[in-house]
Parts: sequence; C-alpha cells; structure tokens
Amino acid sequence: METIALAEVAAVLADPSRAAMCLALLDGRAWTVGELARAAGVAASTASEHVSRLRDAGFVASVKQGRHNYVRIADPRVAELIEHLAQHAGHRPVSGLRSSLRVRKLEYARTCYDHLAGTVGVALRDGMLRTGMVDSGDGLALTGHGRDVLGELGVEVPAGTRRPLLRDCLDWTERREHLAGAVPASVLSRAVAAGWVSRDEHRAVRILPAAREPFGRLGVELSEFS
Repeated sequence: METIALAEVAAVLADPSRAAMCLALLDGRAWTVGELARAAGVAASTASEHVSRLRDAGFVASVKQGRHNYVRIADPRVAELIEHLAQHAGHRPVSGLRSSLRVRKLEYARTCYDHLAGTVGVALRDGMLRTGMVDSGDGLALTGHGRDVLGELGVEVPAGTRRPLLRDCLDWTERREHLAGAVPASVLSRAVAAGWVSRDEHRAVRILPAAREPFGRLGVELSEFS
C-alpha cells in the first residue's frame, strides 16, 4: 500500500504544469487560478483541472475571500515535501547568465514556504541563538528575552497553535539549518508588512535598507553580506 501511495504522489507532481504551480505556491501566498495558469504557461481551463487534481491529492486548499477564490499549499508538511523535491532538482548545474543570477538571489534570501531561507535565513537562526533569543538545550525554544525582542519589533508570537513555534529546517543551498515554524513565519510576515523586505519573483526575497536595525536586533549584521 505504501508503494501505491508513493506512486500516486509522484504521479501528481510528474506533470510539469502541476510542478510549476506547486513551486509558485511555495512562496507561501494564496494565488488565483489565473495567476497559476500564467506561472505554468497554460490556459485557465487547463490550470483549473490541474488545481482540482492537486486539491484531490491534498496538496492545495481553496481559500475564499469575498467574491474571489484563491489556492494555497494545504499545510506546512506539503510545503516541506515540495521544498525537498525542489532541493533535489536544484542540485543540477545551472546554465546561462539569467539562471545563474536567479540562483544567486535564491541563495542569498528566499522564502521556504512562509519563512526565510538562504544565507540570511541561516544567519537569522545563528543570530537568535547567539543573542539568547532562542535556546537549543533540549530542542529549540523561544526564551523570555526572545519574546520581549519580538514584541518590541511588532512580531506576533502565535499562541494555541498545533504548529511548532520553532524547528530546524535544512537549507539546501547553505547545507545548514534555518528556522522554520510559527515564529519564523511571523517574522517574515512582519518583515514584509513593515517594509524590511520585499518578495521578488521566483521566491527570492529582497532585503531593504529598513531591515538593518530590526535585523540587527535579531542578531543579523546585514553589512556582513553586502
């Protein structure tokens, strides 16, 4: 039965259009079917069929807001599966200047579903550990000092969530861990809303000048990477 289930999952992602949609959705945002159609380079009617297949397989969920319908990754576990498959595909060498530039942007800072990854993401984990915001003694835990700093920066620490507040996520470009979980997701959400960072295409994240002070509070000296 496990073999059959694995084959079914592989079949869902074997189609290039569905794979392209899943990769687009890895930026953590909700997309319309039309937007996914453009990302995959297919007609809207074809995209709708692909979305139905992904929904039936549990990869995506529909979100309705007013008159608009959106699609997003069903849950963090699905995002982690797609991210790992993308990591494997990403081991192939790039060809061409544009591909090379895109890879460098992704290596520096990108979204890993709903949290920061890449060089900056790994530096964020290191900084929060070094400054005592996170304790790694018996698994990762947010300290009282960490809660205070996050509160001062306007980052909400979710309460009553089944999702772990913090966990390690292996970074496929750095080959080291960055932080995943509810708290890093809140950090990225706050960073976007406050104008510390902006999302670029293909999951890349642009670090803006306004990030220097708040990221410094999180233990990240951005000048080291400039």
